[in-house]
Formats: sequence, structure tokens, C-alpha cells
Amino acid sequence: MRENVVKNKSFAFSVRVVKLYQFLCEQKEEFVLSKQLLRSGTSVGAMIREAKHAETKNDFKHKMGIAQKEINESIYWLELLKETDYLTDEQFESLYADAVEIIKLITAILKSTKSNINP
Repeated sequence: MRENVVKNKSFAFSVRVVKLYQFLCEQKEEFVLSKQLLRSGTSVGAMIREAKHAETKNDFKHKMGIAQKEINESIYWLELLKETDYLTDEQFESLYADAVEIIKLITAILKSTKSNINP
């Protein structure tokens, strides 16, 4: 069985987001921005999992589109947490790099799916 890179990377990203949320709540006493990141960051992997069992190609495309929006939102929250000094440059860069890699994978999947639906 072929390895699902985007599924694995999005799950690992979700784990990192949960741990960051715990850190921000416990160490920085930040609860609002981190909760937003928690929601969007964990939703990415959930939508990718849902897409795997989509009923149609259009349903797959729709779910992957939502995953793309969620990872983009996660990038926004990461940028905001960095600019408000809740994240160090090192913390930000590491998570940001993972998020950018995931959004590139999702975008490539969506492009391929669209070309297969509308040849």
C-alpha cells in the first residue's frame, strides 16, 4: 500500500499544533489566538481523512479545498502569534515550514484532481 504523505504530514502537524496550544496556555497564558490555531491546525488532517473516503471526485475536491483553506488559516494564526511575541522565530519557522509544505501538497493534489475531472 502506498504511503499517503499529505495524510501523514497533516497528522504530524496536528500533533505539533496541539502541543503548541498546550504550551501557549500553560506557559504564556494565551488562550484566544492559540484556540483559533488549534481549531484550524487540527481541522486540516481531519478534512484530508474525510477526503480519502469522499463519495465523488467533486466531494473529494471540496474536502481538499476546505483542508487548503484551513492550513492557510493556520499560517495566519502562526504569523499573528509570532508578531505578537507569543512564538519565537525558531518556533514559528519550524511550524511555518511544515504548514507551507502541506499547503503545497494540497494545492498540487487539487490541481491534479481538477485536471482529471475536467480534461
